[in-house]
Amino acid sequence: MKHLTLTVPDNLNLNENETKRFLAAKMYELGKLSLGQAAELAGLSKVAFSEILADYDVSLVNYPPSEVIRDATQF
Repeated sequence: MKHLTLTVPDNLNLNENETKRFLAAKMYELGKLSLGQAAELAGLSKVAFSEILADYDVSLVNYPPSEVIRDATQF
């Protein structure tokens, strides 16, 4: 795993864990990370990570509507 150093202004008062969770949630939302990968980045279990996704306006169900419709009509 790569390490990333990020320099941000002091007035942002960023918490390292909160920043990791935000980044993991958004990377999951974009489809760049699987649920397991994002949970690992956030330092959480898959269950705990899935429970915090709503805090970042990210849906646990991360499928485009076209795929949901396709999957629903296959039955």
